[in-house]
Amino acid sequence: MKPLMVEIIAYAPTQYFHCQHCEVVWNQAKVDGVKAFHRDAQESSLPPEMMAEYRSLSDWVLRTVERHGGRVVFKVIDAASVEGILKSLRYGMRRYPAFVIAGKEKLAGADLPQVEAAITRHLAFQSA
Repeated sequence: MKPLMVEIIAYAPTQYFHCQHCEVVWNQAKVDGVKAFHRDAQESSLPPEMMAEYRSLSDWVLRTVERHGGRVVFKVIDAASVEGILKSLRYGMRRYPAFVIAGKEKLAGADLPQVEAAITRHLAFQSA
């Protein structure tokens, strides 16, 4: 059975890194400030209230994955990215977080019990 895809369009923290090889070199060289730079960049990429909302959403995703095992797969898309803007236009989403379940059902807002109920319905329909 194919896992249920749930796309989440939300404002997400943004971090900038060097290329993968350069990051390895910087980490191995133990250059002062690299880890602090990444930590500061993540902490300051979103206002505190938006970061709290993102952490809450992230915790919910982890709990939901644990509850449903491999039957549900999540893809988080930053609403401020090009992909996020295109997905928002495609699905007509104007509030975040936005959820697209199986490419069909669309829900907007942070009513996570409503999203969980929709996931459960889709999983029940898949197994029927």
